[in-house]
Amino acid sequence: MLASQPVVTMKHPKRTRSRPLAGRLLSLNVGQPREVEWQGKTVRTAVWKHPVEGPRMVRKVNIDGDDQADRKAHGGEHRAVFVYLIESYHYWERELGRNDFVNGQFGENFTVEGLSDEEVCIGDRYGIGTAVFEVTQPRVTCFRVGIRMNDPRIPALLVSHHRPGFYFRVIEEGEVKAGDEIVKLASGPEEMTVVETDSLLYLPGHPRQQLLRALRIPALSEGWQGSFRALLDQAGNGNAGLAATSPPPAWPGFRRLTVTGIEHECASVISIRLEDPDGAQLPAAQPGQYLTLRIEPDKKTGSVLRNYSMSGRPDAGHYRISVKREQHGTASGYLHRRLRVGDQLEVAAPRGTFILDHTEAPVLLISAGIGATPVLAMLQALAEHHSEREVWWLHGARSSRDHSFAAEARELLASLPNVSSHVYYSRPGPKDVEGRDFDSRGRLSAPLLAELEPPPDAEAYLCGPTPFMDEVSAGLAAMGLDASCIHTEPFGPAPGLTPGIASKPSRTPHPPDGQPGSGPTIEFARDNLAVRWSDDFASLLELAEACDVPVRWSCRTGVCHNCESTLIAGSVDYSPDPVEPPADGNVLICCSKPKDDIVLDL
Repeated sequence: MLASQPVVTMKHPKRTRSRPLAGRLLSLNVGQPREVEWQGKTVRTAVWKHPVEGPRMVRKVNIDGDDQADRKAHGGEHRAVFVYLIESYHYWERELGRNDFVNGQFGENFTVEGLSDEEVCIGDRYGIGTAVFEVTQPRVTCFRVGIRMNDPRIPALLVSHHRPGFYFRVIEEGEVKAGDEIVKLASGPEEMTVVETDSLLYLPGHPRQQLLRALRIPALSEGWQGSFRALLDQAGNGNAGLAATSPPPAWPGFRRLTVTGIEHECASVISIRLEDPDGAQLPAAQPGQYLTLRIEPDKKTGSVLRNYSMSGRPDAGHYRISVKREQHGTASGYLHRRLRVGDQLEVAAPRGTFILDHTEAPVLLISAGIGATPVLAMLQALAEHHSEREVWWLHGARSSRDHSFAAEARELLASLPNVSSHVYYSRPGPKDVEGRDFDSRGRLSAPLLAELEPPPDAEAYLCGPTPFMDEVSAGLAAMGLDASCIHTEPFGPAPGLTPGIASKPSRTPHPPDGQPGSGPTIEFARDNLAVRWSDDFASLLELAEACDVPVRWSCRTGVCHNCESTLIAGSVDYSPDPVEPPADGNVLICCSKPKDDIVLDL
């Protein structure tokens, strides 16, 4: 570690500028990425900054001698320079009972005097030295400042105590140095302070007029604009600006539904119709959602959990799922070979955030193989409402033998007025006729998609194998589609998000090392893993990590909602309480423990 240096508070020299003096740059701090050990992991971070003397050149994305380890969260043009206030240093010294702070302690490039988070506004412009800066956003919550402060509570405290700090964009490059005056050059157009902006995203309550006000600030960074737009469009509860949310589940846990129909869609796919045993109408789902089934293929081996996308009309009063027979598949083998009409299955309520939007934008429904299942439900919804949207149906299969829902999709497409359809067969059979059974020979790929010239203002929905979705997503982005308009539904576990953690060889999820716990049973549905809880773990997140279950997180203290996951069954206790609760039916695994047996969609 760097040698400790005291926090510097400088005296004001006599003011010489005609513009109002806003404050002073007390310390200019830089640092390079380093690797530190934390909780048995290697973290790459540049949160350690140290003061430097003399002038430094400030450029569009950095200060000479400085760098960021994670430019997705802490770097780039809109986050070139991080600023923190000396008065906040003094506040935290009192609040935390500490006297060991040094300049750069909070990972800031500029330790300043006079630029309070409660007064500085997004879009304000300041002159420092020969450079000009613009305020773009508050600090993003991140666990790494907790590492630097040796206090994991810090990310949450920065938000709840309204002292986040903020980022500068560099309008004019130039030299700055400690001791430079900070002169205010212009005010942001809506005069929305850093604290107001931070609270609008992270704290409960997101007034519509305040969101609209924030979106009128051109200087606000793209990421924060996207979060505020998501909050404006939010249909359910929770915080859509931080985590994708779906409507609350229609019932908690599992209920028994009766199998009333089984149909073969192609050689390897069946559709299963599920109804309430008493004949009641089942609650409507959203087009694109899935059901979680608890299946017991063998009483000796116990039950398994599987997610299956719904393929029928979302408001039909009954549910339809479609299941591909997987080689050596325990659950799919049981459903294909042994399930009979009249049997009952344990089913959790419809869930998922892969949901058709309600705009009038063109819609691209793109799938490969069994990936057609959720987008077929979207097509069903569009047809039911006689949508006049421009609808593109793009599907890839090996041949007619593997082409599920072919006749059904054609019938639905024929009922819509503004349709483009293209079906690709990668290995047509001897009886497959081009122009009748399929449109083109080959695998549906990004280059073939580009040849069709789909509208660049469309909302795109992709489902299929991960390499397929990665390729097509990149292709759509290259064609001009905004990343926020490209929606994907992966098979199996979603990819993890562990910012700054050094990669290591992936392992199949497994029970944690050491003695088994004796607490409630924790089931990870997507990984088909069930383990007993142990109080050796501080949170469900720590347990998932010990099991090598893919997880997503950033703050680890209940602020950022990156870890928000679907809670299929059971209940939890929080410690600490999250800054804002998750959506109904969801859980923040970073700060929760089980109260009873639970099932997580992980």
